[in-house]
Amino acid sequence: MTALNTTTDELVERLRAGEPRALARAITLIENGEEEGSALVGAIFADTGAARVIGFTGPPGVGKSTLIGALTKQLRETDQTVGVLSVDPSSPFTHGALLGDRIRLAEHFLDPGVFIRSMASRGALGGMAEAALQAALVMDAAGRDYVLLETVGVGQAEIDVIDHADTVVLALMPGSGDSIQALKAGVMEIPDVIVVNKSDHPLTDTMIREVKTALALSPDRGWRIPVLRTEASRGEGVTELREAIEAHRAHIEAEGTLAERRARNLRAEVIGIATARLRRQLEAQALADGEIEQLLDRVVRREIDPARAARELLEKRAQ
Repeated sequence: MTALNTTTDELVERLRAGEPRALARAITLIENGEEEGSALVGAIFADTGAARVIGFTGPPGVGKSTLIGALTKQLRETDQTVGVLSVDPSSPFTHGALLGDRIRLAEHFLDPGVFIRSMASRGALGGMAEAALQAALVMDAAGRDYVLLETVGVGQAEIDVIDHADTVVLALMPGSGDSIQALKAGVMEIPDVIVVNKSDHPLTDTMIREVKTALALSPDRGWRIPVLRTEASRGEGVTELREAIEAHRAHIEAEGTLAERRARNLRAEVIGIATARLRRQLEAQALADGEIEQLLDRVVRREIDPARAARELLEKRAQ
């Protein structure tokens, strides 16, 4: 582990004290890939594991941010502290988050018990940024009782939220065909709670029937996935959502599978970080190595196929 300098050591202490500015600085260091960020995560890692991490996934426009805002309001009414991490699409030019800190969560900006941060996906598949779990760990170490993760909302690819959360909430919207798309994409296999938001729509009952039919075809996991209806903009059904999240937590604690989930998540994070770093190294090597550039040009000319080129690239790297 990289040794901590005096400044980083001070940041760690401020972070453990729950100071919002320290939390913001820590996440910036992590997101930028700074060595200081890696050292900081190493220093606070032993302090983590207390926060309840809830992942929210679902198609764009379904109201995930509004759901999170309504749930945050309920959690604050019982004095629970909350960290919200929203993974946004990246700007193709700056690679920063396009949406920024969520306007729909604006009512919580001045609440010291709520910390809100957007992170850019930077092209990450699965709807989550590479540094998302590390940022969640930092929020955990800062004493947040709940960490709420919101994915990009890219649709069929965003299933890796399961590798970041204790409980996964899938939000769908009636009249959009989301249930069929989710079934086709295999997304129905990952949620622990399903919410049909904007439930004042006349096709809400139809969607709920479709979702329950899809769930009936899924293998039995020992937990009966609740299908709830909410109108998050009015706070309707949010109490039931919180109760379902708490019930799932009680279930996995009783079964002893919470520790298994977290172990899987951390293993996946190790592989994910290693994969991302190897990719960056390969890209940098390709720019600097004329032989690799020639290899890629051969693919462009269709002299060799991409799989063979990848094999040769890996063999070259192993030499």
